[in-house]
Amino acid sequence: MSNLQLATFAGGCFWCMVKPFDEQPGIHKVVSGYTGGSKENPTYEEVCSENTGHYEAVQITYDPEVFPYDQLLSLFWQQIDPTDPGGQFADRGKSYQTAIFYHTDEQKELAEKSIRDLQESGRFDKPIVTEILPAGVFYEAEEYHQEYYKKNPIRYKLYRTGSGRERFLKETWRDIEKESELKKKLTPLQFEVTQNNGTERPYQNEFWNHKDEGIYVDIVSGEPLFSSLDKFDSGCGWPSFTAPMEGGSVKEELDVSHNMIRTEVRSKKGDSHLGHVFDDGPVDKGGLRYCINSAALKFIRKEDLEKEGYGEYKKLFQ
Repeated sequence: MSNLQLATFAGGCFWCMVKPFDEQPGIHKVVSGYTGGSKENPTYEEVCSENTGHYEAVQITYDPEVFPYDQLLSLFWQQIDPTDPGGQFADRGKSYQTAIFYHTDEQKELAEKSIRDLQESGRFDKPIVTEILPAGVFYEAEEYHQEYYKKNPIRYKLYRTGSGRERFLKETWRDIEKESELKKKLTPLQFEVTQNNGTERPYQNEFWNHKDEGIYVDIVSGEPLFSSLDKFDSGCGWPSFTAPMEGGSVKEELDVSHNMIRTEVRSKKGDSHLGHVFDDGPVDKGGLRYCINSAALKFIRKEDLEKEGYGEYKKLFQ
């Protein structure tokens, strides 16, 4: 633990800068706060007034052997618009400007190199304006700002989306090469559903009334997701399951699109959009209904599990 180091980044609203780092291995703590200004122990209101000179920032305690500083920098760039000199997205003013605060000469050199690399990559057609500054006193923000994404998940998601950050980052960091390969592999509907969070028509899809025994896997990555043993007729016109299969590679995320608050279902590794989960499923099975798009699924018959590389799941049907 003695090898832990500090990294400090300003990336606009600090609510949006905690979760991406918090989820990584080797990150021991992410604190929201204020730095770079003149007033001691400023309050949130004082910083927002733009009279103290502070930036909203996050200070990260990390293990460089697990998650090196250059990886932190790479992740930092993927959270911001480094070409905006006046703030970030809907938030304007100095307190929302971007900056890298270096704690060592090595961090400074790595930050300078990362800016050169980013500029030369051609990803942005405007100059990188993110500053590189020496780290100074860092004041922790008020407690209600810490881990805001956990305390207020709905408001956090609405803010990330409404500010324009979510849309900008998704468009800027699209993997064009991966998309091109997927378009060759998938039908237009499969691509639209899995990559663009699309929805197919009810009752006009491959598996809504499918009754064969086997497992359903991600059409993109092949990850096992659902078993026919948990499938039921919900009357909604899409394949419905009471739960992911044992060992299923499913994750859930808050979805605030279309003026609704829902729980989205995605595959863990492929990050394919699968559908949504609702609480109107069979009560005796836990009460959940995983409503999934057929276009996101590939079906493996129980007789073919071994041949297709899913032999470990044969026991489900014995």
